[in-house]
Amino acid sequence: MLEFYAVKVFTITTLSFLVALFWMPFLLRMLKKYKISKRIRDEESAPIFFKLHKKKQGTPTMGGILIWGTVLFLSLLFFYLNKIFSGVEIFKNLNFLTQKQTFLPLGALVASAIVGIFDDLFNVKKIGPNGGGLRMRHRLFIYTFIAIIGAWWFYYKLGWSTLHVPFLGSFDIGIWYIPIFIFVIVATSHSVNLTDGLDGLAGGILLSSFASYGAIAFVQGRFELATFCGAIIGSLLAFLWFNISPAKFFMGDTGAMSLGITLGIVAMLTNYALLLPIIGLIFVIETCSVLLQWGYKKIMKKKLFISSPIHHHLEAIGWAEATIVMRFWVISGVSSVIGLILFFLDKT
Repeated sequence: MLEFYAVKVFTITTLSFLVALFWMPFLLRMLKKYKISKRIRDEESAPIFFKLHKKKQGTPTMGGILIWGTVLFLSLLFFYLNKIFSGVEIFKNLNFLTQKQTFLPLGALVASAIVGIFDDLFNVKKIGPNGGGLRMRHRLFIYTFIAIIGAWWFYYKLGWSTLHVPFLGSFDIGIWYIPIFIFVIVATSHSVNLTDGLDGLAGGILLSSFASYGAIAFVQGRFELATFCGAIIGSLLAFLWFNISPAKFFMGDTGAMSLGITLGIVAMLTNYALLLPIIGLIFVIETCSVLLQWGYKKIMKKKLFISSPIHHHLEAIGWAEATIVMRFWVISGVSSVIGLILFFLDKT
């Protein structure tokens, strides 16, 4: 039986990759046609960032549509094919949209992606503070709002109030489950957004993170959730095909926001959210570098890093962009494996 579900996960992953690869040229043409291009911060407001990234001015953004659009398409395709052709076994086997496991992460993925589209469009159309789209506090408010809806769904609809602490057991924390859920979602989405700053960086780290949680879900018997992660992985692979340096397009907030929130929800669904700081170690490092920069400037009245997050500091001291990305991918791959090791040790 496990072999059947393994085939299902790998089949959906492969289909997701192929479908995304197929329609990517059409998406790129549309982005170029309507001039949906990333605006780089100007030299006056961010001189170091402008110097490092001015060559990227005009690169199409909102490439995250490729990822969530493919996942949404495959989810609905096999769901409705199964409904229409209920007697056809292959459609039943490939359907992975269920209320218990994948309705919420898919809904959160699409809802946050739509919000991200508006933020990307604000940036393109020079709407908002300094023409740069939403302020960070506005984004945090949106993350929190989506997280509150998710927390309500988990606590009241699914009846979840238990938090698993690896090696110590599961604890019923009652109403405290809601603020912890909100914190996990907001922290994850914000961290992914901060990491999305170099060609292929966020995409590669999200790939290893979703792969780890897909494996955890599979071992737990949450096969539809594992398949959902597989669909994201397949589309992420296709996205990376065109996003590695020099990127043909950027993920944009429609990708970073939606995938960050979805990763947090998947972590909560497996009840192994406390492994997320290890599996997503690079996200933690990037966020900490920003917090350290902010705190150091407040206290010492000078910068700790030349630029933050830390990937920009490494650029500023002379590291090649591809070197930073590849080394961060390696760290992320190792930390994801460590997270899986801890998961298996906790189960024994």
